[in-house]
Amino acid sequence: MLVKVPALLAISLLLVVASAPAYAHFEHFTHYNNGGDWIGPYYAYEALEPEYAGPAEPVAIMLSVQDHDGHDTYNIDAMVEVYSAETGERLKAFPWTREDIGDFQVFYNFPKVGNYQIVLSVAKDAANLNSIDPPRTILSGTTGCNCYRAIFNVSITNNFGTIWTTTMLAAVVGPLAVFGGVLAWNYSSRRKNGSQGGRVETARYVIMLAAIAGGIVHLAIYSEHASLRIEYSIFLISAGGMQIVYGVVYTLLVLTGEVKGGEFPVQAARRYYRKSIGVNIFGLIGTGILLGLYAYAVIFPPPLSPNNQPEDVDAAGIIAKSIELFTVIGIFYLMRLEKRRLQSFLKEHA
Repeated sequence: MLVKVPALLAISLLLVVASAPAYAHFEHFTHYNNGGDWIGPYYAYEALEPEYAGPAEPVAIMLSVQDHDGHDTYNIDAMVEVYSAETGERLKAFPWTREDIGDFQVFYNFPKVGNYQIVLSVAKDAANLNSIDPPRTILSGTTGCNCYRAIFNVSITNNFGTIWTTTMLAAVVGPLAVFGGVLAWNYSSRRKNGSQGGRVETARYVIMLAAIAGGIVHLAIYSEHASLRIEYSIFLISAGGMQIVYGVVYTLLVLTGEVKGGEFPVQAARRYYRKSIGVNIFGLIGTGILLGLYAYAVIFPPPLSPNNQPEDVDAAGIIAKSIELFTVIGIFYLMRLEKRRLQSFLKEHA
């Protein structure tokens, strides 16, 4: 069953991958200060970097202009303007520029906390390059401009980034703390009741917690990759789910115990060992694949990459892969301990 489920997920993912286009071609999906809108025959995405932008700091206004099927556009003439949402005053205008590709960015320092509107204009025909159109009272109006326009709203704050980061950290740490507390309580109870697991018992609980931690990290970051390819998020959800499945299945295997009522202890020990080997091989292969794919993706452009560039190495990736590397080493160690424990048990009951 453990083999069939990931196989079915992989087949489903391949079917989706074969037909789905890219969406926004940003390095990661932004949760804040982002938008998308139709602009004539195109669809444009906007995002800020950093997305939780503060006042008077350098900010990249990133734009991705695509066709209606999510494919790249080329050699478009574009102009970008920044307006104050409170006063309607135009604060900055970037002149008409021919963009080789529809993914481009401009840089601006928003002067203070507040709301702003970013206006993207795309010329229907060739524009007067390096020129700037006059400010507009109606931002969506195209009078005197042979162009299409889209408007994006952004908010500049001092503390929202801290609030978001703290909330996400709590969302990751909270479940781990609860699960870890349950494991610690169960471990303590088993030791008090005379369990003699020793290093094996300790290794089991540590590896279970590490596997589930890796899965939760993947679930926490999956949405950030949807902007590059929706399949990336599907893969991360599947990977995180399988990591959690491994941790939960091993937890259940440990909690159910090795000896069933009325069953000869040697047979029960052998049965438990076979099950633990199967579960650990599942976790080992799956985690090893994740490490290999990550190493490939940060060295070479990953499959289906719309920008043909390797993935950025970020904090979330380092944390997730460190946990997975620890999990792989721990599984090898645990399998050796389980084997030695079985051999010792069989000698005692020979």
